[in-house]
Amino acid sequence: MKILVVTTWFPGAHDPATGAFVAKDVLALAAENDVRVLHLVAPRLHDGGPERTEHGGVPVRRLVMHPGRPAHLARAHAAVAAESGWADVVHTMAFSTLLPFLGRARPDRPWLHTEHWQGVTSRRHLALPLRLAMPVLERLLLRPDVVTAVSEYATAPIRALRGSRPTAVVPCIAATPAVPPARRDRGRDGDHDATLRLVAVGFLNPLKDPGVAVRTLAELAARGVDVHLTWVGDGPLRAETEALASELGVRERLVITGAVAPADVGAHLAAADLFFLPTRRETFGVAIAEAIAHGRPVVVGATGAQREYVAPRVGALVDVQDPAAYADAILRVDEATRDLAAADVAASIGGAFAAERVVAGYERAYREAVAGPSRPGRS
Repeated sequence: MKILVVTTWFPGAHDPATGAFVAKDVLALAAENDVRVLHLVAPRLHDGGPERTEHGGVPVRRLVMHPGRPAHLARAHAAVAAESGWADVVHTMAFSTLLPFLGRARPDRPWLHTEHWQGVTSRRHLALPLRLAMPVLERLLLRPDVVTAVSEYATAPIRALRGSRPTAVVPCIAATPAVPPARRDRGRDGDHDATLRLVAVGFLNPLKDPGVAVRTLAELAARGVDVHLTWVGDGPLRAETEALASELGVRERLVITGAVAPADVGAHLAAADLFFLPTRRETFGVAIAEAIAHGRPVVVGATGAQREYVAPRVGALVDVQDPAAYADAILRVDEATRDLAAADVAASIGGAFAAERVVAGYERAYREAVAGPSRPGRS
């Protein structure tokens, strides 16, 4: 099948982390299909490089688009029309990719849209102008032939909006090793390093709440726990997070790696005893799922799709942003899972988020879009 992926979220030289999960989908689809990408790049993320490039062998056309500029939206709409003549199906990804179709014709090909944006599931954190505009903007989700989202949590409001129009769950791809790396036998059988090694993976922003992570680290240290946290990622709160760690006397217990290639994340998971992320909300939680797939127990925030796959025997969900509550959960999960093999932890999700499962879900959605009759909102 020939698939044109249109997305505002995709890695680039200037920002290799943005849309990494979209890139995983693209590369997995390209293994069995002919895929091209039209990347509608935010001006602040454009590196001035060539318009035509590639990602992992997949052709990519990059076009600058500011979502608030009508001329940019019109140009993006024209680009979709030009590029889609080659395709069997158009696959848009992320809500802002729908904006060029506001008041304009839909693609003249079967159309699948995949939603990742947290603003569809919760508007509380949106800026007031966007929050006020959402009752109009969300109607863009009525126009594709089929809409998928990455979890039941993310799909529920879309299904309520679309009614009988086809809507389905297709999860994100979580890197799933064939054999999860063995867990170390901490402090026993010749292993004299009894340090509790925690790992977090995520963007250092308010939604991931690295401040609570550092305060939890300090709480554990105050309780006499020999603990260390590696935060894999970067972001606007990095300096503030490091300063807080110094203020609380745990700077030597914290390492922030900065941006890491997705292929290198697994090594950090393998080196850890437990995954810890005090996230405030997740539409899916790729890092959480990957930690479990790598055989590591998890302690994470309770709001979001992680509730659908974090089994009590391999992790804990904490519903308050309180360092003491997170510290309690970490100690409880560490004690309960100390003797649990990596394979047993990974078995709690099996291969549910492996690439082949996700591709099969998309291919079902493509067939439905191609075969389906003309639907309300197609004009």
